[in-house]
Amino acid sequence: MNDPATIRRLYGRRQGHKLRAGQAALVEELLPRIAVPEEGPLDAKALFGDDRPLELEIGFGGGEHLAGQAAARPGTGFIGCEPFLNGVVGALGHIRDGDLGNVRLHMGDALQVLERLPDASLDRAYLLHPDPWPKARHAKRRMVNHGPLDLIAAKLKPGAEFRLGTDDPTYCRWSMMVMNQRRDFVWQAQTAADFLTRPADWPETRYERKARRKGHEVWYFRYVRV
Repeated sequence: MNDPATIRRLYGRRQGHKLRAGQAALVEELLPRIAVPEEGPLDAKALFGDDRPLELEIGFGGGEHLAGQAAARPGTGFIGCEPFLNGVVGALGHIRDGDLGNVRLHMGDALQVLERLPDASLDRAYLLHPDPWPKARHAKRRMVNHGPLDLIAAKLKPGAEFRLGTDDPTYCRWSMMVMNQRRDFVWQAQTAADFLTRPADWPETRYERKARRKGHEVWYFRYVRV
């Protein structure tokens, strides 16, 4: 079955409400300074000038988690990928307010960035509250499919971590099914609390807060690359 690694098409809106003047200024002034280069190979030295640890978030939403991780570990370089303009604006605001010099942003498909990274170069990858595509006929659009996971696995160092969060029951079941088929990731949960309780070093996102307000359960999956 085709999946995002072969379809190479982004679905959904790219922009929501019209940007305010201050938001537009962030896109015009700050984004070019911290944007991932459009061409060429990528690694920590190319992005940050040194060989620091490198982590990547796929679809960072409003950027709360990305900024929280970057603020907590200034010696680590973070790459955030998000096709939605208003989400990028949100992340830019967090980066400006937190004076975060260890973040680079790509407004577009995360797979395009992953392909340009060396194998075994990432210390952690995040996929938090991805679009669930709940209809069965849309399952091929889900990021948790073997094509994207093959690429993520290739770019993670042995012993590195892949974190997945969702509040959608269908996506939860689908992810467990797909991940359990793989031999290159080991699920870290030993008890139910391990995937029902948000880890202390996992900053909360607006999507998580929204899910909690609606009474939804949230699942936190941690996998180690073997």
